[in-house]
Formats: sequence, C-alpha cells, structure tokens
Amino acid sequence: MHYVGVDLAWGERRPTGLAVVDAAGRLVAVSAVQTDDEIEATLAPYVEGPCLVAIDAPLIVRNATGNRPAEKALNKDFHRFDAGAHPSNTGKREFSDQPRGARLAARLGLDINPRSGRARRGIEVYPHPATVALFRLGRTLKYKDKPGRDLDRLRAELLVLMRLVEGLASADPALHVDGPAWRGLTSAVVEAARKSELRVVEDQVDAVVCAYIALFADRRQADTVVYGDLETGYIVTPRLPTDLVPTPRGARAGDPVAAAPVAPDIGAAVREYADSWPVVRAATDDYVQLVTGILDEAGINYLTVSGRAKSLSSFAAKAARTAGGHPVYVDPLREITDQVGVRVIAYVHSDVQAVVELLADQAEVLDDRDLGRETASEGRFGYASRHLLIRGPGRDRVAQIQIRTVLQHAWAEFEHDIRYKGTIPVEHVPDFDRRFTLAAGLLELADREFSSIRERIQEGMSGADARDEDGDPRIDPRELAAFLAGQYADAGWSRTDHYRWMSELVLELGVTSLAELADALRAMDADLLRERMGYRYPPGAVRRLDDALLWIHGEDYVGLRANADRVPALRARLARMRGA
Repeated sequence: MHYVGVDLAWGERRPTGLAVVDAAGRLVAVSAVQTDDEIEATLAPYVEGPCLVAIDAPLIVRNATGNRPAEKALNKDFHRFDAGAHPSNTGKREFSDQPRGARLAARLGLDINPRSGRARRGIEVYPHPATVALFRLGRTLKYKDKPGRDLDRLRAELLVLMRLVEGLASADPALHVDGPAWRGLTSAVVEAARKSELRVVEDQVDAVVCAYIALFADRRQADTVVYGDLETGYIVTPRLPTDLVPTPRGARAGDPVAAAPVAPDIGAAVREYADSWPVVRAATDDYVQLVTGILDEAGINYLTVSGRAKSLSSFAAKAARTAGGHPVYVDPLREITDQVGVRVIAYVHSDVQAVVELLADQAEVLDDRDLGRETASEGRFGYASRHLLIRGPGRDRVAQIQIRTVLQHAWAEFEHDIRYKGTIPVEHVPDFDRRFTLAAGLLELADREFSSIRERIQEGMSGADARDEDGDPRIDPRELAAFLAGQYADAGWSRTDHYRWMSELVLELGVTSLAELADALRAMDADLLRERMGYRYPPGAVRRLDDALLWIHGEDYVGLRANADRVPALRARLARMRGA
C-alpha cells in the first residue's frame, strides 16, 4: 500500500510537488515535476497496486459561481484559522471543463469516490486546514508568498512546517521523513536566495503533507472529516479539535479592545520552539548523561535511563490547551517545563526513592510530584510515577525527570497506547476503565511482593567465598553481590554490570577472594567513613565498597587503570574523606 501526495499546480508551467509514503509510514519518494505526463510517469510504480492518492486540487466542480458546498462547510470551521478554501466554480477558466485534478485521477485509473472501498483510490485534500488540525495551530503558517512577506519570513515559516512534519515521527500514525531527500529539501530552504527557490521546496513539502493526510484518513477514519459529497465536490481533512481556538490577531491602534488582555500567540511560540528544538535535543542528551552519571557514581540500581526532547506537535498541542475557555499557558515557552524529559526505570519502590533522594542531593529540585500517592489519596489505583522538575548544576534549562518501576512503566505505556492511541468504542469505556484499574491494583501488589522478596534475599545472603571453577581469578560478580548484600545490609542493590566492573577493579588491587576482601574491610573504620561522607541518599552496595577501597588505598586506588576516566571525582571524594 502506498500513500501518495500531489500538490497540483493549476497549469503545466508551474511545478507540481509529488510525495510517496509506504505502509510503514516511511517517505520513499519526493520530487517536483511539471507536466501531466511527468506526473504519471513518476507515480506509475507506486499506483499500480493498492494506493490512496491525495490531490491538493479540486476534483469535482459543478457550481457555476461562488463556493462549492464543501468549501462553505470547511470554511465555517477553518476560516477563523486563516485556513479557508478559495472558491472553485465553473466560471473560472481552470474549472470550465474537466478540472486538472480529475483528469490526472482518470489517467491514473483512480476511483475518486471518498467512500469507496476499492484498492486504488484518489481523494481531494487541502493542506492548510490539515496542518491546523494536526499541529493544533492557532493560525496557519505563513509560508506562502504574499505581499508583505519577505524571503526570511517565508523561509522561517517553511522551516517551522518542516520541523512539525518531522515531529510526526512520534504521532499516530507515524511519518518518518528523515533521509537524504528530506535533508536536501531542508538545505535548499536554508540556502535559498530567491522566493522562487523556496516555492519548489514548498510544493514538495505540501505534497508530503498531502501524503500524510492520505495515511491519516486511511488509518484514523473516525478522526477524519469529508466536507461535501461526490455529487457537488468534497475535501478530506483531519477533524478540527473541538477545544482548539484561533490565535487573536494583533490589536490595531485605536481599537476599543486594544487594552484588553491579549491571548498568547501560540503560532509564534511554536515557531520559536521549532527554532530552538536542536538546542532542546542537545540539552536532553546532556541531562541523560548527567542523570546516568549521578546514578552510576552513587551505585544506584536502575534498569534504563532515557530521554526525549518534546516533539513540536506535542509542544503545539500543550501550548494550545484551554480551561474554561481561557489559555492554560500565557507564556508557553517558559511555562511548559517538560520540554526536556528524562525517564528512569527502576526495579522496585525502594529504588525509586533512592533515585529521588540522590537527585535531590545532586541537583536543584524545583518541583516534586508523587502521582502514585496522589492517585491513592483519591482512593483509586492508576498511573503511578514520581515526577521531579530539576535544574542541573551550571545549567539554564530545567528537565522533568520521571522515575517509576518496571511494572509501573509497563502499565503506563500499555494504558497510554490503548486509551490515547487506540479507538475504544464509547460503550466499552467503563469496562476498560475498570480493567485498567484492576490491572493497576494487581501491579501495585506485585511491586510490593518484589520489594519483600528483595528484602528477604538481602537478609539471607551470606559472605560465602567465590568458587573458582574455570580458572578465572576474579571474584564471581554474583558472589560479590551476595557478599555486599551481607556487608552493607542497609544499602540498595547496584546494577548487574557494576558488580562485574567492581570484580575487575578489586582484581587490580590483587584481591582474588571474598576472604581477602573481608579482611581488608574489617581493618577500616566504617563508621568514621560514613560520618566523613555524610551520605544524604542511600548509596548502592557497589558505591559503598568503592568508597571503602578508596579510604583504604588512597591515591593507589585512584591510579588504577579501571579508574582512569573518573580521577577528578575520586580525588574530590578522597579529599572529603580526609576532612580537607
């Protein structure tokens, strides 16, 4: 199945944009041609089999004057967003005979009935209202050449649209445009010296939007509207969100409402966010490294640390939220604080608390919400996650850190996919709610049981010596974990790979058995070490051993080969131990 977008020019002297998306949502072709013969030749490989071709041009025009009924209906919804359709009628020369779009559909052998179930179909679409609905824009992006719009403004607006399209990679259905062709279009926009150069790219980007409309209309029929009908003409577009309101136009001098509060310019905020998105992505990568480093340094046990820069479409949707008819965000760029997001997946509840306490010690915590506790306080089971808003040392941007257990994460992801990305019939919603609540309660019980199992294991672990069955002189990581669980009964578990790393580290010290390690630890003043370190968070077992070995061996430990990448941190710790 192929989804084809055609941004059809009125005549054959101007470029027509073409784009093709496959069933997986990948952009497989994008180009600009001029003649009908060139269009047919370019699209032939993609329309021989099942296909849905979305054409940005009237296919059916019966009325002699004024607007078609489809245009009137669409304009009623979208005109206030600057996304209304221009009149199409047979009084215009381009529609006096068969429209070019209809001729093209006939040449390609497409059924243009929007309700048809045939395998090879064509539909009329219009990108402007589609972008308003898909990206929740308060008004259309002004990337079309009109009087008063200079090259730089057109370039900026077109780049915003392209970044919004890129953001569809996380939408439903997903669109993946990244590739040489798309990167070439981006470079052409950046380097364009004339408006005509932008126009060629604009046509192709519009064609990609048309192709996505086809994909959307096929996969999310309940969220797609057909304005008009087969008899008088129609336009297919994603449904306008019911809570979306247009961005007010700038007040003019002398206007009696000029002194009234001005609603936020969502479009301007989205454009500024689009411009800054590369910086947001870099900040996200930086925070992932920061959090990972903090957890590893402390020896805290966790499954994964991942990050995501808030997508442009997600930012636009959040920026456009209203409550009681009023915007939720007056200044979206400053008030939407989850632009940088990091997620830590831990194993059990005690690990979540350990991560929270550690981050509170190492970064500035601006907000702390325990959503699981909030849900429980309402007498319900449901979404459970700890959300911190932090500012890392020396950083201007803040980051939202989500911390949850593996089971909490599984519930949240599954519930989100089903409830927000799937289609649940209205009559089944109460039953689904009950089942999700039941699952959340069962998973909470499972989380508690896993915590109890870990505590029992820690209580029962002994310091049995490692078995040397294969000639490996290293202490077996599993035996080391058991030993440390007994040695530091109050410490949290560390990551599996950290035990393996520590077994190699002690081997560099010449320690090949747990008995030798136990003798070394008995000779040190553990209480004094804890007093000097003043732990304000529960360090993991490997971190506790790491500190103990640093206390015992000092600079010799710092100089070990395995410690080469953390010398400054170890020396800072050593100075703290010595009371410097």
